[in-house]
Amino acid sequence: MLKDKDRIFTNLYGQAGVDLPSSKKRGIWDRTAVLVKKGRAKIVEEVKASGLRGRGGAGFPTGLKWSFMPEHSPLPVYLVVNADESEPGTCKDRDMIRFDPHRLLEGCLLSGVAIGAHHAYIYIRGEFVREAEVLEHAIEEAYKAGLLGKNAAKSGYDFDLYLHRGAGAYICGEETALLESLEGKKGQPRLKPPFPAACGLYGCPTTVNNVETIAVVPTILRRGAAWFSSFGRENNHGTKVFSISGHVNSPCNVEEVMSIPLKDLIEKHAGGVRGGWQNLLAVIPGGSSVPLLPRTLCETALMDYSSLQELNSGLGTGAVIVMDRSTDIVRAIARIAHFYKHESCGQCTPCREGTGWMWRVLERMAEGRAEVAEIELLLQVSKQVEGHTICALGDAAAWPIQGLIRHFRSNIVKRIEARQLAERQPVAAQ
Repeated sequence: MLKDKDRIFTNLYGQAGVDLPSSKKRGIWDRTAVLVKKGRAKIVEEVKASGLRGRGGAGFPTGLKWSFMPEHSPLPVYLVVNADESEPGTCKDRDMIRFDPHRLLEGCLLSGVAIGAHHAYIYIRGEFVREAEVLEHAIEEAYKAGLLGKNAAKSGYDFDLYLHRGAGAYICGEETALLESLEGKKGQPRLKPPFPAACGLYGCPTTVNNVETIAVVPTILRRGAAWFSSFGRENNHGTKVFSISGHVNSPCNVEEVMSIPLKDLIEKHAGGVRGGWQNLLAVIPGGSSVPLLPRTLCETALMDYSSLQELNSGLGTGAVIVMDRSTDIVRAIARIAHFYKHESCGQCTPCREGTGWMWRVLERMAEGRAEVAEIELLLQVSKQVEGHTICALGDAAAWPIQGLIRHFRSNIVKRIEARQLAERQPVAAQ
């Protein structure tokens, strides 16, 4: 388990103030100019060596992503922070912004230096009204204190930061749809290539990173790459904030080491499964877009990219959704399917048509009004949607359904057969 001295997010529960003086007491904005003067190349190498991977779901190596940015660009270079936290079950970034905004702002400055950006935008989810107010106030404090703007933190580096509120579209969590929205257009993903590092915001080189990814950068630079990489397994390094919700006794956000056993995470931090571990039915380990795991696999699963991938699931955003035996698992996945059908931008035919079709079939299955042969058909259609769209929303819609069929096919069959038997009985009685 992670020791208190190793925690990065020391105010995750809002027990201390969020203002600038309180933040400085927690070590934020401490000798930031020294870190800036490390220079672009050294910052990138340090982040590479730390093993930090994107905490927004994709898990791409952060230092490697930064290294794709051009060294000398005739165009402006932008950093964009993705605070459009819309994945069901995920609420970590919200608390980071609410209770530790200056940690994010300092991370923006240092990440901006790493990619050669003098301008950054934080794109925040429209529903985060209070969080946006906290962030706006923190930005004002930072400007007044000379920590942002011209000669930021007395480092000799000019850096401006702007807050932009979204309008509540899940699809704008995808980096290129976010950029489209930021430019004032309809939030629809772009074809790649070109990637944002070559042609991003306003056609200029851009890096898009998640809130948690950016917020941990100052601590990595202060404490060293070796310290951060000492946590977790190979290729799964560092600490991670997990959101635990559903049928647990104490839902929470908690910072822990990568590769912590899923069972330990639930029992030691969330008070255990409601009714005890044996009452567990399934867990969605990384937000609603990843396939669920039945209790038997949850016994040994580790909360990192590699372990969950081996179990045909994913770490995603690290949002653990716990479902006990009272859950109607077919209807639960049907509800998730409806969410993705609703949030599809409609640009790609497989997603536009497939998400609605899959949801309608699942609704019938939840009521038992389907044929057993349709289970295999549903699986085939999900695979035709998966991997055939511009962005990963098609995958996100397909994977929960594939997980349901992989582990709970018998539940669907029993429900269909029970309905068919109930319909035959009145006919036989006549």
